[in-house]
Amino acid sequence: MNAKENIKKIIVKKPLKLDCGKTICDYPLAYETYGKLNKKKDNAILTFHALTGDQFVSGTNPITNKPGWWSYLVGPSKAIDTNKFFVICANVIGGCMGSFGPSNINPETNKVYGTNFPVITINDMVNAQYNLLEFFKIEKLYSVLGGSMGGMQVLQFVANFPDKTKTAIPIACAASHSAQNIAFNELGRQSIMADSNWKEGNYSNLNLSPDKGLAVARMAAHITYLSKKGLQEKFGRKLQEKDDLNFSFDADFQIESYLRYQGSIFVDRFDANSYLYITRAMDYFDLIKQFKGNLSKAFEKTKTKFFIISFTSDWLYPTSENKEIVIALNSAGANVGFLEISSDKGHDSFLLNVPEFLKTVNNFLESNYK
Repeated sequence: MNAKENIKKIIVKKPLKLDCGKTICDYPLAYETYGKLNKKKDNAILTFHALTGDQFVSGTNPITNKPGWWSYLVGPSKAIDTNKFFVICANVIGGCMGSFGPSNINPETNKVYGTNFPVITINDMVNAQYNLLEFFKIEKLYSVLGGSMGGMQVLQFVANFPDKTKTAIPIACAASHSAQNIAFNELGRQSIMADSNWKEGNYSNLNLSPDKGLAVARMAAHITYLSKKGLQEKFGRKLQEKDDLNFSFDADFQIESYLRYQGSIFVDRFDANSYLYITRAMDYFDLIKQFKGNLSKAFEKTKTKFFIISFTSDWLYPTSENKEIVIALNSAGANVGFLEISSDKGHDSFLLNVPEFLKTVNNFLESNYK
């Protein structure tokens, strides 16, 4: 049996008008949960995943058989203790782990959507996931949190539903995508579309896969998740299982081999069109523009208590961009805390075993849970 057949899903009957103008209904939303929802239903935490994440936050991912992407943070007796909290995470619409996405079958054509799938936004993703509150009959979440694109969803959730969560933890994110980040995403998209197997996004219907393009996209993106210091300390100019240069275009250096490996394993678990759609959603995200140039207006109706976290070596979503969110929250009179954590692990710090980060999240959640 295909492991994906066992993924938990709800079929959302309620129509959702997308920002592109199209309306979807009767669409699947895949999710996973950890811990138990208590009788008061006041211990639920909605977690939002990043670009290449999915709903499998902790434990073992049943599709990849690898640890969940936030296993350091979420689980019994961990920073987000699932003996106490009920953690929910959905695969975003546009994704490829069971939710409505470009790899789904279009009922009108009986073929895979491909690039006939509607363009989606962070706002669309959040509005779709809100249906999980209704599914679990949760009146108000205890917290929403996420890093990178997950942090964008946190901001959008509070802006859309100002009274639906007690606390919020946006991590290593921004209120809008910078020109630099749009450029990196466009590099990845062009890598995919330049692959001769992409076929204008119709590859699935032709039993093809643009693996080379997707692997290069992943390699390029992966560099942005690391730091110069971290790369230098881990790899430097070390050669890959050899004593001297090959004088060829094989992977002479360990960093080359590492990036090639990251690209090769990524194509086994991710859909190329999903990569196009989700990166486009990130690029379109602009909470400042949504509120006519005044970010503080996004939060003026909320009583949610915020804690913003950034990392010193994150050059993809630098501390300065995180501080813009803090300033806007202060201007709106919101309750907000902020911490920049020292780490040489780059943007990926929020996914790794960084003790100060784990402790910070735990302290914030525990101190506000009554």
